[in-house]
Amino acid sequence: MIAAQSWHWVDPVAGAVKAAQVLRPGGRLAIFGHVFEPPTEVAEPFAAAYRRAVPDSPFTNQPARRALDVYQAGYAMVADRIRETKQFGDPEHWRFDWERPYTRDQWLALLPTTGGLTRLPPDKMADILHAVGAAIDALGGGFTMQYTTLATTAVRIGIS
Repeated sequence: MIAAQSWHWVDPVAGAVKAAQVLRPGGRLAIFGHVFEPPTEVAEPFAAAYRRAVPDSPFTNQPARRALDVYQAGYAMVADRIRETKQFGDPEHWRFDWERPYTRDQWLALLPTTGGLTRLPPDKMADILHAVGAAIDALGGGFTMQYTTLATTAVRIGIS
């Protein structure tokens, strides 16, 4: 059973209990998500434009670049909730570091689908995309995004 980029919407104990109900003994629950770190030259203009566009957002006071350790702590808490069910073996943590180049147009097409941007009014979205586009233009029209995929995975225990 896989939960990709979605487990934060699920009550972690209830979700793990439900996963245990649908998995056979030996079946694996895998919860994963991607943490991305744009270069500072892209992250800072994005954060400034977002603060202007949505000053009352809970994301407004967060740093432009998110620390990977914040996400790792979240996945550690997921593992703790899985343990609480007593339905799984000891959870494992997996980490995969990778990168992907983006052109200006590729990133500006993807950006509106992320996080707190999905419900912005068109004028506010346009302001953010303009600021980010200008930042990417200043880098020569593209950049390389650093990603880390984090996963917490556990095997369903029980009689086969």
